[in-house]
Parts: sequence; C-alpha cells; structure tokens
Amino acid sequence: MPKVPSVWTVLSMLEWATKFFEEKNVKSPRMSIEWLLADVLSIKRLDLYLEYDRPLSTAELDELRPKVKRRSLHEPLQYITGETDFHHVHIKVEPGVLIPRQETEELVAWILELYPKETELTVLDVGTGSGCIPIALKNSRPNWSLYGSDVSDTALEIARKNASYNEVDVEFAKDDLFQPSHFSDSKFNLIISNPPYILPSEKSNLDQEVKNYEPEEALFCDSTQKMYGAIEKLSTQLLSKNGALFLELHEDTAQEVQELYLNNNWEVNLKNDYGNKPRFLLAKKLD
Repeated sequence: MPKVPSVWTVLSMLEWATKFFEEKNVKSPRMSIEWLLADVLSIKRLDLYLEYDRPLSTAELDELRPKVKRRSLHEPLQYITGETDFHHVHIKVEPGVLIPRQETEELVAWILELYPKETELTVLDVGTGSGCIPIALKNSRPNWSLYGSDVSDTALEIARKNASYNEVDVEFAKDDLFQPSHFSDSKFNLIISNPPYILPSEKSNLDQEVKNYEPEEALFCDSTQKMYGAIEKLSTQLLSKNGALFLELHEDTAQEVQELYLNNNWEVNLKNDYGNKPRFLLAKKLD
C-alpha cells in the first residue's frame, strides 16, 4: 500500500489513491479517484486541478474511504456514485440495472438524426433497463409519446425514478418478450431494443467490472436467434404501417441478426459504431 501522507489534500489524495488503484489493477486509476473525489466534493473533475491545496475534512474523508474501497474491488464507478450522464440527461444507476453505454448513446443520436423535431411519433423501448433510451429521446423530442418495457421490477422502479428525476413523461410497463405483450393492442411508429446479446460462453472474457457486478439477465442471452427472433415477432405485431425497428447488436452476431430479419421479409440497414464495428440495425417490414 502507498505511504499515507501526513495531511490529506486534494492533491495528496489524488496521488495516493492513483498508486493504490494501480496496485489493485483497477482500470483507469487516475480517472477513478478523480471521479470519486469530485463526487464527494460536489465539483466537476476539471475543478479538482484548481483545488490541489484544499484540505479534505474528516467528513469528506469518511465519505470517500468506502468509495475507494469499493473501487479497489473493481466495482463500476457508476454504481459507486449512483449515476451517469447519457445523451444530455442524468441517469441514476444501481446494482440490478445495466450501466448505459456509449454505443447506446450513438443509437439514440442516430434515431434523432433520422427523425427531426417536428415529427410526432409513438415509440416503444423493449428491455428499457434504466430507461435511458426513452428518457433521452423524450428530452430531445418532447412531442413524442415514449414507452418502455422490461421484465425486471427493479429496472422498472429505477426507470420511473429516472423519468421523474429528468422531468420527462415516459410510461413504463412490465413485459416479457416471451409472453403475450402488455402492448398487444397498441401500435408504435418506432420500436427500439438493446437486448441482452452476450452468449454465456463469452462470460470468462468479460471485464470483472462487468461480469461480477452488472445483472446477468441484462447481459446474457442463451441464443441470438431466440432473442432477436422474439423481438422480430413482437415488432411485426406492434409496428404501425411504415414503422421502423432499431436494434443494438453484438458485433460478432450482427450478420446473423441481419440474415434473420432479411429472411423474415424486412428491409435492413446495418450501421457501424464509432469503433467501426457493426453495432446497430434499422429494419422496416416489407409489404
């Protein structure tokens, strides 16, 4: 363990904790302590550099120490601080709900690019998790009617809290992809889904931050065909005429999903993410 400084200041904490995290093989050690310290001090990370000489109070240290301990065990920063930013909204996260990813922000940005502000659409997010997708869309498109579904009661509770926190109107409902839908009598212009798409055989290759902390039911599916096939059937039932389906994909099974939809009479557009990996699919049902 690094030598403990005689006086805890912002700078001495940054330096000590960075070395401590390095010894524990924590990802992004410097960023980790910056994130945690900024959270405790209720300031922006960049503002830490203006306060290097600021002494840390006993209360601040008491709040910070357990957070540092949790991070040393590779718990995700977002669970420790309880929130993350996502496409111009703040999303509360906690164990039991998937942490929103940058790739999903890209999916939201693509949808907003294709459908301008003057449109008035009814949209369903299947497997909504924290509610980040419909909340971000409603924040940017107030005229849209947004709905989110999930099989997890925990996720739905957090999603409703996030809608309230961001002061947007989104309706959430419990729904199971493999059972008759809660929305069976409804029609939607857009359906969106970022479903569980990692196969169980890949678990050993995942970062321990992911496999040891995030909910397995939000990460893993037994079968790509079964998961995306269920979404295909639901979308065929619920999409209005000329409606569109947006999916997030696993880069290794993107072609498989594309073929599944082509074989079921969908017009398909596959799109790469910023890392140039096939990540998103836009599908429209052919008459």
